[in-house]
Amino acid sequence: VQLQASGGGLVQPGGSLRLSCAASERTFTYNYLGWFRQAPGKGREFVATINWRGSPKYHSNSVRGRFTVSRNNAQNTVYLHMSSLKPEDTGVYYCAATTSTEYYADSNYAYWGQGTLVTVSS
Repeated sequence: VQLQASGGGLVQPGGSLRLSCAASERTFTYNYLGWFRQAPGKGREFVATINWRGSPKYHSNSVRGRFTVSRNNAQNTVYLHMSSLKPEDTGVYYCAATTSTEYYADSNYAYWGQGTLVTVSS
């Protein structure tokens, strides 16, 4: 599968963005579609993921209550709705797909998009 992430940009603290990840094939083939991010000078970290059925979905502690992952299987697309953005949310956001039931570690995701940059700054 090929994954294409989009929707990043520059936003002020407290603002919102919606990231999209378009897949080249039916997403129900993959157990989880997830989002990871990498801040400048740091390692890649888990943000959120969603099962192909739409549930369950998981969010990291740092984004829970502010970000929401969703998916539209008919459009082969996964979304990350981000609100109340903080400067520490700045980074390159990647979408990824896995056939594994282990959703948290990035090493379990075999398929990756190219990333989209989110910058939160005033």
